[in-house]
Amino acid sequence: MMVTFPHRTPERRNELTTVDNSTRDLAGPGRLPGVSRALGLVLGFAADRILGDPRRFHPVAGFGQVAAKLEPRLYADTRAAGTAYAAVLVGSTVAAGVVAERLTKDRPIARTLLTAGATWAVLGGRSLEREASVIAGLLEEKDVPAARARLGHLCSRDATDLEADELARATVESVAENTSDATVAPLVWGGLLGIPGLVGYRAANTLDAMVGYKSSRYRNFGWASARFDDLINLLPARVCALLTGVTSGRPRAVWRIWHRDAPRHPSPNAGPVEAAFAAALDLRLGGTNTYGDEIEDRGTLGDGLRPSVADIRRTAALARRVSYAAAAVAAILALRPKGLRT
Repeated sequence: MMVTFPHRTPERRNELTTVDNSTRDLAGPGRLPGVSRALGLVLGFAADRILGDPRRFHPVAGFGQVAAKLEPRLYADTRAAGTAYAAVLVGSTVAAGVVAERLTKDRPIARTLLTAGATWAVLGGRSLEREASVIAGLLEEKDVPAARARLGHLCSRDATDLEADELARATVESVAENTSDATVAPLVWGGLLGIPGLVGYRAANTLDAMVGYKSSRYRNFGWASARFDDLINLLPARVCALLTGVTSGRPRAVWRIWHRDAPRHPSPNAGPVEAAFAAALDLRLGGTNTYGDEIEDRGTLGDGLRPSVADIRRTAALARRVSYAAAAVAAILALRPKGLRT
């Protein structure tokens, strides 16, 4: 039996060509970068949840060592010197991320694995929870001196004279702020920009932690690192605040207190996050903190009671829920249409 095909007029050929191209757009290589990015982010997030930070040869620690060695070579008590220092370190890290993505452009499995490895390296959510749990345990056992010593793993606040409730406040505030810095922000930038976003964010955030202080040595030299960190956290901090409202089941209270109290905080990014956590947990955060030779007034955030030791574990549980929601957001960002993706 002879099989005949419909006659393909020019119009019919154009129609078939359009359908074929549309099918390739939906299922072909053009979709692979987004799928690889999303899968890599999810796998890296899972690795952080299961394993925590890499125990040996941590890339972030290695970056910190390089930055520490470069500092004496470039240091001068000027903003220009500090800007050059930040540009060299962050710029080279982003460039390495771009090269990694270019080399794996047509190798989706390799790109997925590289993205997963970079995500695992830059996230710190599991380790953040672990530190909160350790401090909570010490305070529950009334070992205040040990808790004071341990607080340095979370923040640079002077804990010399802090008692149990103030240590609890410091821990709650640090967990809130670091939920954005250690989890939400790298995931958001990873979803938007892939490997360059992941490693570039962590490089900038690490430099801020190293030199972004208002001390006599770093007031000028660390200015660029601190301001750039503020800039790249503007979006993630607000995403974190929104996710805090959603995952806590108190979105209206979080929105109200966030917009009412966040401006009282000296940080444009820690303010929204800490105010959101205060509202979600029905606590009152903020107050006067000491950082070396600097005293900072963080205002009053929230309408509830001052944190107690029991609130540390509640805060860690909320941070975990926010982190899972951030991973979902990052995957969605990675899968956005090709025309909106880098």
